[in-house]
Amino acid sequence: MSELVLHSEWLNRALEGRHLDSHQLTEVYDEAALDADDLMRAAEHLCHTHKGNVVSFSKKAFLNVINMCRDTCTYCTYKAEPSQDKLSMMNTKAASAVLETARRYGCVEALLVGGERPEERYPEARRWLRQQGFSSTPQYMAHISSMALDAGLFPHTNTGNLEGSELSELASTNVSLGIMLENISERLAERGMPHYLAPSKLPARRMDTIREAGRLRIPITTGILIGIGETPIEAIDSLLAIDQMHRRYGHVQEIIIQNFQPKPDTAMRQIPPARHQYTAILAAMARIIMPDMNIQVPPNLSPDTYHTYLESGINDWGGISPFTPDYVNPEFAWPNIIDLERECNSRGFSLRCRFPVYPGFAHMTPTVLQDKMRSISDPDGYVQEGYWR
Repeated sequence: MSELVLHSEWLNRALEGRHLDSHQLTEVYDEAALDADDLMRAAEHLCHTHKGNVVSFSKKAFLNVINMCRDTCTYCTYKAEPSQDKLSMMNTKAASAVLETARRYGCVEALLVGGERPEERYPEARRWLRQQGFSSTPQYMAHISSMALDAGLFPHTNTGNLEGSELSELASTNVSLGIMLENISERLAERGMPHYLAPSKLPARRMDTIREAGRLRIPITTGILIGIGETPIEAIDSLLAIDQMHRRYGHVQEIIIQNFQPKPDTAMRQIPPARHQYTAILAAMARIIMPDMNIQVPPNLSPDTYHTYLESGINDWGGISPFTPDYVNPEFAWPNIIDLERECNSRGFSLRCRFPVYPGFAHMTPTVLQDKMRSISDPDGYVQEGYWR
């Protein structure tokens, strides 16, 4: 029995290592909505038990490879139409320039991001891919991944749903891959909802990619997007779906709790952002559901509430770039890494730089990638401080 005793029967059971079902977790959420003190204490206790006082981040360069997309999500400002100024179709020369700058800055991660198979919707994307010598976005991402690896960076690709063969090809050069579940509820894909015109966001399709990655033993980063019209129960059920997948395959390395922020050029521009308390409660719920999971809240989306999330049981800030913007949330600048470190230290945490794959999942990557990481890693599997500073 844990030394921490709380008022909540269900939280005490969670501290004992018991798995809570959806109904019990909903009761925990309802209690926390009135008074979150017990939940926060439990989440912080579990985080300290399983993660100690380390909070990690990845020093990255964000490569906006192609931002056309066959989907249309009503909250997304990342997607570009062929006629828009924000359109990005990065050729190999442009990618090389970003990778070289990243190397000079001491970056570790090359985050490669692209829209969901734009070649299926836009002839401009098909022509551009042919000019690069490829027929699909995943193929081109694999090529850029190889370039990143040759430049001394470790790729992490996020380009939507992937087939097994595409996952395998990317896994040969990527130490991890990313795909956000966002939410397990099909209701969010109904008419008038944010995923109605985004077929790739159907929960079954997202879960198919996460499941296939599990079968292939590929470390995956996933998570939920909150504040887009989901109910708290739907958010909790989404976390449970990820937990169930991880229990089966053991490959989910990180859960992101990403808080919605409205964008002026989107259909959801009048929707208020996800409340900080709601984000903190769901981050703590994630810790209760998955006590030993790596849990992240993006720091640039909550620049004034770092302490709230540290108290809610997170142990990671995700990727932070010293020179490229967050193209998904361009109005939110990355925090200065040294300032973030001071904030963490002031609250008793040690900030450490990690690879795009967590130390506990590095063994799942190909031997050649493990060897490359080992050359700049410390005894705990994090990046040597002298390298990233």
